[in-house]
Amino acid sequence: MVRGTCGAPWSFEGSSSLGSRLPEPRSPQLSAAMSAEVKVTGQNQEQFLLLAKSAKGAALATLIHQVLEAPGVYVFGELLDMPNVRELAESDFASTFRLLTVFAYGTYADYLAEARNLPPLTEAQKNKLRHLSVVTLAAKVKCIPYAVLLEALALRNVRQLEDLVIEAVYADVLRGSLDQRNQRLEVDYSIGRDIQRQDLSAIARTLQEWCVGCEVVLSGIEEQVSRANQHKEQQLGLKQQIESEVANLKKTIKVTTAAAAAATSQDPEQHLTELREPAPGTNQRQPGKKASKGKGATSPGSHLS
Repeated sequence: MVRGTCGAPWSFEGSSSLGSRLPEPRSPQLSAAMSAEVKVTGQNQEQFLLLAKSAKGAALATLIHQVLEAPGVYVFGELLDMPNVRELAESDFASTFRLLTVFAYGTYADYLAEARNLPPLTEAQKNKLRHLSVVTLAAKVKCIPYAVLLEALALRNVRQLEDLVIEAVYADVLRGSLDQRNQRLEVDYSIGRDIQRQDLSAIARTLQEWCVGCEVVLSGIEEQVSRANQHKEQQLGLKQQIESEVANLKKTIKVTTAAAAAATSQDPEQHLTELREPAPGTNQRQPGKKASKGKGATSPGSHLS
């Protein structure tokens, strides 16, 4: 089993083919450097957006290619919403605009299907689009077989696939595990991709279904709480009833004892003490019997003397 997350080093159990190719465990300095890199890439995205506002034509097309190649930039919706970028769709740079939409919403397989009509990709752009393709697959299923990934990403062997996944993990695109024994990628987390307008209705419907499910669960919890409160009230009432009966019984015993003591002109406490003690004649008869036996045993002796 190959385990690895973005916050912890990757580890391979029982693996000889990949152990030497894994990244070293992250040190605090490396983690800080990677956090700084994420911050820098975010700043780069803002800089690209600022530059795109004033760019047109060939300059804008060149800027788009730089965005598609820039590390850490995986969201392109804001760029697509700019009016001057949309104008490229009706210009000589329509292929560049189409390439941008593929990176925003499509996959590497979509690019290969239209490769003749699209600009060629650099190696960095290919890897980025493959990362985004894995994210798209992870949104549908969390355990992705290697065979599916190899076909969707157009990779030749498992080694290239695992290198690509490790690169995606270190880029914080996804987090998960490489299961070599079962030949699959188990995804725990992945980034979100740009959303097309026609997908908003499906998202709203899903959220509505989620809200309905939450209301059902909340209703069930409230019902259970109500039942628990009713049971608690019943138990408290039963406890009070028992305590009341015990108190009444004690009063009855005390009154009965007082009445019996008054009938014999005795103190109630003394009367209770006498009731607890055995009758005087009960303990005196046994010694008497023993004494009579003793006399019977000694009388022959006296006769002999």
